[in-house]
Amino acid sequence: MTELQFLQQEVFKDVTNLNKKAEKAEDYKFSEEDFATVIERAGFFGISIYSINTWAKNTSFGATIHQDHNKKASDKRWYRKAFNTFKHRQEGLKYAATYKVPAKLLSRYTPQRKEEE
Repeated sequence: MTELQFLQQEVFKDVTNLNKKAEKAEDYKFSEEDFATVIERAGFFGISIYSINTWAKNTSFGATIHQDHNKKASDKRWYRKAFNTFKHRQEGLKYAATYKVPAKLLSRYTPQRKEEE
C-alpha cells in the first residue's frame, strides 16, 4: 500500500477534496470542517504533518511548518494549534498539508501475500 492509498482510505475517507485535479496527498484541499477531521485522524494514526497551507478565495492566506512551532512533525499539538490559529484569524479557509505516514503503519495495512506451496 502506498502512502497516498493509505491516506485516501483511512484519513481522507468521507471528507470532500476541493481540488479535483489532485495527484499527490499535498495537493488535496479541504474545507475547515473537513480539515479538522483530517488532522484528528492524522493524530490518531500518528501521521506526521510537516506543513499547513491555507487559502481564502483562491488566494494564498498563510502557511506554517512544524519548525515554526519548535515541534516534531509527528507532534499533533503543533498542527492542532496551527489549525486553531488559522481558524480564529479567518473563517472559511481552505486547507492543505504535507503528510508522512510511518513505514510501520503502512506495513500493517499492506496485505501480506501468501506463498503457495
